[in-house]
Amino acid sequence: MRRPGRAALALVAALATAATAAPRVTVGPGQYRPVFPTSPGEQVVEVRAFLLDVTPVTNREFLAFVRANPAWRRGAVKAIRADRDYLGHWADALTLGPRAPADSPVVRVSWFAAKAYCAWRGGRLPTEREWELAAAASAERTDASDQAGWQDEILAWYAQQTPDVLPAVGRGTANAWGVHDLHGLVWEWVYDFGAALVASDDRERGDAARDKYCGAGAALARDPSQYATFMRLAMRSALQARYTTANLGFRCAADVPRRTP
Repeated sequence: MRRPGRAALALVAALATAATAAPRVTVGPGQYRPVFPTSPGEQVVEVRAFLLDVTPVTNREFLAFVRANPAWRRGAVKAIRADRDYLGHWADALTLGPRAPADSPVVRVSWFAAKAYCAWRGGRLPTEREWELAAAASAERTDASDQAGWQDEILAWYAQQTPDVLPAVGRGTANAWGVHDLHGLVWEWVYDFGAALVASDDRERGDAARDKYCGAGAALARDPSQYATFMRLAMRSALQARYTTANLGFRCAADVPRRTP
């Protein structure tokens, strides 16, 4: 009897993960108010409906990915795609260990690794606008920007230290879209991280990003509800695609399938 080939084993692993991975819900359509408008007078951006994982990707799910894709195992990833702390909290390349509970969000993953995982699952990373649209919802409202106390809860989490061992995903209340853990668990990669601060001329004019920060400061003075969003954009702007940190994870998105006539 012939032994199954590598491609067949990878397909089996992918199907197994698809069966256990977080379900996706439809988010949007809706409007996103950018802190850093890309053109003068831009107040809102229309965001099409998309699919988003209900919870962040877990250690269990990512372990299935690296088992099926040896090139993404700790110790095998090229330095250009992940820094030296990649999956550093796992016991070894294929063992989670006590610092990485199976149902906790996977962290210490680079943008490259997150992007590869989502592609393996037949999806993609959400864009910044998509993620922010989903994150603008409270448990009661899809746009909670002016809901009393909601922004304060988010900012209070930003002030907390990351625990050594992260709790399991999905324990908190879902927001109005049905999505869990966009706030209060880990920061998350988006496809176009840092794009809000990198316009076409930023690479040529060193003062462009500074000007955007100053403009954002004036905007925040008029609309303090955007402060939490500004903090996220500032954090993302400091990242590089190969970076990994103890409080940075991700979740996957996908386009809404087109209806056939």
